[in-house]
Amino acid sequence: MNLLPSCILYTQDAGLARRISGFLTTSATVQHLDRPEALQGLLERDSSNVVLMDIRGSQANDMLPHMVKQWPASVVIVLGVQGSEPLLRARTHGVYAIEDIEANRQRLQVVTTQAMEHLKLREENRILREEATRAAALKHTFLSQLQPDTTAPLQPSRHFPGALRQFDNVEALLQNLVEGVAGSVMVSRVGIFCRARESRTFRLRASLRCLEDTRRMEYTDESPLVQWLTINAHLVARDNLEHVRDTRARTLLGKTLDIIGAEVLVPLQVRERLLGWMFVGHRATGMPFGMTELENLALIAEHVSTTLENALLYEEVAVQKSLAETLLHSMPTGIVAVDEEGVVRWFNSAAEMIFDTPADAVVGQPVEQLGTRITGLVHDALAGDIAQQPEVWMETRTKRTLSVQTRRLEDESVCLGAVALVQDITVEQMLEEKQEQLERASFWTELAAAMSHEIRNPLVAIKTFAQLLPERYEDEEFRAEFSRNVDHEVDRLNSIIDQIDRFAHPGEPTFKRLDIRHAVKGGLDKALQAKTAKGVWVDTAIDEDIPMVEGDEEALADCFAHLITNAMEALAENESPRIVLTAREYKDGDMPSGVSVSIQDNAGGIKPSIRSKVFSPFCTTKARGMGLGLPIVKRTVVDHSGRVHIESTANGTCVTILLPGIRQEGRNETHPDRRRRARKS
Repeated sequence: MNLLPSCILYTQDAGLARRISGFLTTSATVQHLDRPEALQGLLERDSSNVVLMDIRGSQANDMLPHMVKQWPASVVIVLGVQGSEPLLRARTHGVYAIEDIEANRQRLQVVTTQAMEHLKLREENRILREEATRAAALKHTFLSQLQPDTTAPLQPSRHFPGALRQFDNVEALLQNLVEGVAGSVMVSRVGIFCRARESRTFRLRASLRCLEDTRRMEYTDESPLVQWLTINAHLVARDNLEHVRDTRARTLLGKTLDIIGAEVLVPLQVRERLLGWMFVGHRATGMPFGMTELENLALIAEHVSTTLENALLYEEVAVQKSLAETLLHSMPTGIVAVDEEGVVRWFNSAAEMIFDTPADAVVGQPVEQLGTRITGLVHDALAGDIAQQPEVWMETRTKRTLSVQTRRLEDESVCLGAVALVQDITVEQMLEEKQEQLERASFWTELAAAMSHEIRNPLVAIKTFAQLLPERYEDEEFRAEFSRNVDHEVDRLNSIIDQIDRFAHPGEPTFKRLDIRHAVKGGLDKALQAKTAKGVWVDTAIDEDIPMVEGDEEALADCFAHLITNAMEALAENESPRIVLTAREYKDGDMPSGVSVSIQDNAGGIKPSIRSKVFSPFCTTKARGMGLGLPIVKRTVVDHSGRVHIESTANGTCVTILLPGIRQEGRNETHPDRRRRARKS
């Protein structure tokens, strides 16, 4: 049945149809018909409509009285020429309204809207009359089958008040409920089906004198009984099963009552959610259930539903609380939580060990009891001043080294308190100190060995020439060679000292916005000027649109020069040496974009025995060299908040440097030369 009908327009005038359709766009859906048989067929399918009829149309004068008589449920508005005979004659047929065909938009909208409201009201009245007639018939039939009953309505809360005190034990609460129901309605059998926590099945969780088979019954959400109770949500009594219209549903409910030995089945529902259902057996008097008892059962079911929902929520909250407490107490990190006033509300087991203080002595007390350092951090967190890095100090009383981070607890910008995460790093710090001592000792050992090897060769050469000088002093050619070699070896010694000095005392980087391509070009120029290798092809693939970076251009150029030089030296014995230098933008998942610079060679790769040590000082496979190039590269990249990765196989080595970038729009600068070749003069 269509309570808000679409508007039908009958006319052969296409212009009128367009005008009225435009007028009524916001108030009705206009369906245009221009043939009498089409209008008649539509009204036969749906006799409840608002019809706008152009009386000027073909056969309209003959159709109108027939339509009003045959389909009285429709509301008819006649459109015609003001004062014309067809329009005047239409008044005698009892139509809803007569309007001038030239009426304006507002007039037609008002008349059509009123006609639709009139139709809606007429339909609602008809439905109410039908429902009232049906209800009266059902009531007469139902009352005729029941014994007179004058029992007063019950007040459920008076019959089982003890159930409200059993929220900590759902099974005991449900048992109290069924006993209360049995006492209030005087029945011999009561049971409640509902879900257990984290269970998908409904089962009998509380009962009084129920059949043994009932305890083994289980229902899921897909069970027909569960679906019927969810959809219909009303009480079912054996004596009124004939009022269930669906034959299959009536059979299902009757079998269910027989199996569980019940007379009444009552769904337990809260906020359109089925919690379960309650069933009761025969009355203790043996008399059938009257209207009053059924009403009392419906009232009791509402009370049981509310109580059951609260109990299940309490059970879930209790389990979650227990799980949270167990989790927090088992964590190795100390947790100190305070409220907005700085009073300790949570102090877990790890915190007890770290501060050597029992929780009972701290919980409910001001945080100042734990010491001034942590107190200051907690109060700063409450004020919104949170340190980005953990605070580390040695606790005076316990002599433990603590690392503490704080967080402010908020709910929609309202401060609820603060939490301090405390870690005892005493053992870790001792291990780090021991490791530093070992690394320092190893550093000096390797430094001494490297310097001994590097310095001995120049000194041997100088000593040899110095020993020969007295004998061959008169030899002018020898003196020239002596001067040249001594200068070379002294320069070599100075170079060794300079390398160690730069490694031990690196300069402070000066950061500024720069185009990484300039640093790459600078590093390539430095490597080519060093004349390390001859005939090595260096192919560059550098994107033009890459982000700017914050960095020290000179330090980055030196970094790239070290890597290119290492690649050239590794290719010294290669028949077709080749290096590929690339620079492009990269994205690391959701992280901001940055710059990736890679230097790849086709040498034999790094030996597996030293792959894990390539960034350690003095690790080198060269006959001459201190092994400080890659450590300097690593330190430079770390100073620029970047990362460096090395992939090495038998086909070559690729070193990739990743630096965080800063996007700069509109940059269109010339990139370095695409292909350069190193040649030794």
